[in-house]
Amino acid sequence: MFIVSSLPAAILCCFITMLGWGSWANTQKLAGKDDWPFPLYYWDYAFGVLLCAAAFLLVLGRWGSVGGSESGAIWAAILSGIEFNVANVLLVAAIDAAGMTVAFPVGVGLALVIGSIKAYIEKPKGNAILLFCGVALIVLAMIFSALAHRKLTQRSAGGKYGLVFAVVAGSLMGLFYPQLMRAISPDFGSAPIQSGMLTPYAALLFFGAGVVLSNFVVNPIFMRRAGLHLGAYARGSARLHSLGLLGGAIWMIALTLNVLASGVAGPAISYALGQGATLVAAVWGVFIWREFKDAPEGAGTLLAAMFAGYAGGLFLIGLATQY
Repeated sequence: MFIVSSLPAAILCCFITMLGWGSWANTQKLAGKDDWPFPLYYWDYAFGVLLCAAAFLLVLGRWGSVGGSESGAIWAAILSGIEFNVANVLLVAAIDAAGMTVAFPVGVGLALVIGSIKAYIEKPKGNAILLFCGVALIVLAMIFSALAHRKLTQRSAGGKYGLVFAVVAGSLMGLFYPQLMRAISPDFGSAPIQSGMLTPYAALLFFGAGVVLSNFVVNPIFMRRAGLHLGAYARGSARLHSLGLLGGAIWMIALTLNVLASGVAGPAISYALGQGATLVAAVWGVFIWREFKDAPEGAGTLLAAMFAGYAGGLFLIGLATQY
């Protein structure tokens, strides 16, 4: 079974996680919400998550013993996938309504705060003062992002629900990571798999199953609201389907590396560093997709403050791993 065994390798994995979690939404932007509304895109995204998890298990992992004693861990992993999926559908809806520049800093930033604090309480590792000072800076960055969005929506009726979706998504998303870690054997990198627990790769497969299964309940709600049906999904081109599958695979690769890094860096720091994705997504939104090109005067200053807050927060969180 492939594992991460050194702190530099763990930090590198968290950096790749940050890039992956901050960039997967570009596949949704490339699909285009007019040609391929987000509920249709999201079916392929969910399947991409599960297929990537299965590939990792087959190529790099090992199943471990899976029997009655592991049923609690299996259900914990499935539940984490359900929690994530409900949150992520709302996040994708927020991206569709308000853009990456707003949805990620607010939604994923809030998830970072909740998930980091909850993970640290359950498994303390790293310098708590530096970690929580970094989290506090990220909270400020979220506030600046929301203020910038408010200036933008003063001149545009679009995206009025995006901020609400992002807040609800972030509140839910902060719960899935600690839940997932409860299914994985502690110290999986240096000790035998604990009885009743799962390897990271097996847990991630059940997580992916939870994502797909819950999608058959959650996504149809958004499809009905948009007047869509499965026939529209079946008529999608190979390019549109491949974009969704790619988006899911990118996200799942990032999660897998983050979980593997947590064995060395600790779940709280590993998750917090990975959620630097918010900064990456904001860069895509501002400089590539030009989501604020029509914003009134003053929005640029707020965006600069947001970038500074995230950069400072991530620096402190990274520094917390050294103590």
